[in-house]
Amino acid sequence: MPLMHRLRSAARRRLRAVRAAVDLSHPARSPLGSAVENCVVFEDGVRTPRDCSAAEALERVRKGDGKAFVWIGLHEPEQAELDALGTLFGLHPLALADASGPHRRPRLMRYDDTLCAVFKTVRYVEHEQLTATSEVVDTGELVAFAGPDFVITVRHGGSGSLGPIRESLEDMPEQLKMGPAAVLHALADFVVDEYERVTDAVQDDIDSVESMVFSPDSGRVDAGHIYQLKRELLELKRAVAPLARPLLALADPLKPLPPVGPDLQPYFRDVADHLARTVEQLASYDALLDSILQAHLAQVTVAQNEDMRKITAWAAIVAVPTMGCGLWGMNFEHMPELEWTYGYPLAVSVMAAACFTVHRAFRRNGWL
Repeated sequence: MPLMHRLRSAARRRLRAVRAAVDLSHPARSPLGSAVENCVVFEDGVRTPRDCSAAEALERVRKGDGKAFVWIGLHEPEQAELDALGTLFGLHPLALADASGPHRRPRLMRYDDTLCAVFKTVRYVEHEQLTATSEVVDTGELVAFAGPDFVITVRHGGSGSLGPIRESLEDMPEQLKMGPAAVLHALADFVVDEYERVTDAVQDDIDSVESMVFSPDSGRVDAGHIYQLKRELLELKRAVAPLARPLLALADPLKPLPPVGPDLQPYFRDVADHLARTVEQLASYDALLDSILQAHLAQVTVAQNEDMRKITAWAAIVAVPTMGCGLWGMNFEHMPELEWTYGYPLAVSVMAAACFTVHRAFRRNGWL
């Protein structure tokens, strides 16, 4: 079992290395402002070669033939920057409030012809060994506003740069022709893919704890390790599970949400299916951790019972000579065999034989 666990862990580490999440140092970031990472205009599915300010981009888009949109990416902006963009793009004040601070769960809101989607991003925290205080999952937040001719993304916390997502979309102009909804789908797909990667990484930790619990040297396992892993798994579930309803709403053909058209709804349905599998996987991990914890507590109880049996057995063995010494140690004048020459050796021999007999009986019954 340890060998198979090491092989699976090595394979998953190689997979994570190949599909590693991007970071903020990606060259796609541009110095367009204190929080603005990029401001890109797409016309007919193709990126225009020149970057510009948000106001210039919006003016260019709205002077066109309706086949262009602008994508503005921000990272932890100040409230003043959000308010300025909200005024420029006509965002609802409640929508701006959604982007200004952390939320407890993912959700999807509609404000007139603009969708506001809140995603919880997750990142696996690499560690050499799981401890009772190890951080396994780091969460962040991604808020996306999708309107008729614009997409605004706001990142908070531990989510990576969205530059590589934009670059991958640039290689698919046919999908970008579908407008801002195509970007919204790409973001949802990226977030759910990260959920799957982190879930696979958490499985390594669960396998490691399981191997330690059921190994011959299971005494070195601390129940705090299992509790910590359960807490981190609970944090991951809180980020993943609530996203199911927003994705199903985006994929519902009976209640279409602009700017998502019928051509993109099957794509959102596919992302929802991937998310459902991840949620089921996390539920199975939670049940497995419960079983591992119960098994560990049962092992601790069995070990304590075995220790108590050994202590009781040795106490019974010691009680045999104690009883003999107690009988002949009383201060009475007339006691049998007090003046016999061989009385002492015989008493010692009898007590030793009795102790040996009791010890062998306990060994035969598995108490020692």
